[in-house]
Amino acid sequence: MYAKDRKRAILVTYPTKFAMSEAVSLAESAGYEVIRIISQKDITRSKFGIGKGKAEEVKQLVSDLNADLIIFDEILKPSQQYNLARLCKVDVVDREKLILEIFLDRATTNESKIQVKLAQLKYDIVRVKEKTRLAKLGEQPGFYGLGKYDADIRLLDIKRRTTLLKKKLKSEERKRALHRVQRLSNNLPLIALTGYTSAGKTTLFNLLADEKKVTSESVFTTLTTYTRSLILNDRKVLISDTIGFISRLPPYMIEAFKSTLSELNYADVIILVIDFSEDIHAIGKKLKSSLEILSKLEIPLNKCILVLNKIDRVKNNEINDKLNDLDITKSMTQVVSVSAEFGYNILMLKEMIIERIKQT
Repeated sequence: MYAKDRKRAILVTYPTKFAMSEAVSLAESAGYEVIRIISQKDITRSKFGIGKGKAEEVKQLVSDLNADLIIFDEILKPSQQYNLARLCKVDVVDREKLILEIFLDRATTNESKIQVKLAQLKYDIVRVKEKTRLAKLGEQPGFYGLGKYDADIRLLDIKRRTTLLKKKLKSEERKRALHRVQRLSNNLPLIALTGYTSAGKTTLFNLLADEKKVTSESVFTTLTTYTRSLILNDRKVLISDTIGFISRLPPYMIEAFKSTLSELNYADVIILVIDFSEDIHAIGKKLKSSLEILSKLEIPLNKCILVLNKIDRVKNNEINDKLNDLDITKSMTQVVSVSAEFGYNILMLKEMIIERIKQT
């Protein structure tokens, strides 16, 4: 999408460097141009997400800058989304919707497309129910305008499509299960790459598997599990690249991608990749989010090797300072610093993987 075709957005986010940087990255990955950033410490307030005064400020900016929409870097309730849209007279895309738009654009396989569509329907059904509620109160949902009769039809359609997509997803899951059985029967160890989005997982995958998968600095380049074989210590093993994590991801989105992420449960070794070139606050936040998602998936940390990637961008005197500040060894016992781009310390990582496989 060329810049001239991009919709112009006012971004509402938290007043931290990490939040602003990630929100802008998400917005740009979805094809929007951020023309102004508005920040507030609390963006989870009852009526508009932000305070009334700040909402009026956003309304004025929308008019002055001729913005096409508002991007709200938090998961909004349908009523908050509607209230802010009605006040400012433009659509409001919350964090949940923004991530879904990126997923919809990046999904390439049948399985990932089904997963994203299911997540989209889950998002839509909550909002259609809110439209029905507003219609009963005599409200006019404006930009999301649906009469009660139309809303009832839409609800039935969502339920029908959800049932159909769940059946299709079951079929894809059976195919994945068959591949898994074949792998187990051949006694092939599985290494799974995971971690926060944009950490360099796919670059590391390409290096280890001698592949040429597309890499990008933007978020969610990989939305489906991609598996290849390689030889380690004269033994054939499999390696998988999986979808990246991100903070404040609704539980149902994790659920939607569970069949893809399930490969982590069956992996013999999990390589958790973190971008170590970022500031200590960002690294800490991303590591915490990644560990929380692994916990939700019931992944034991003793399976994991923490890979601190992009070490080539970190000054030598900063490495130990970052390690000490993060106190990583409290949660992770196996840690290695690498540069996937330049191949630094990859031999050490391979040795750690070999040792971990021997223990399984």
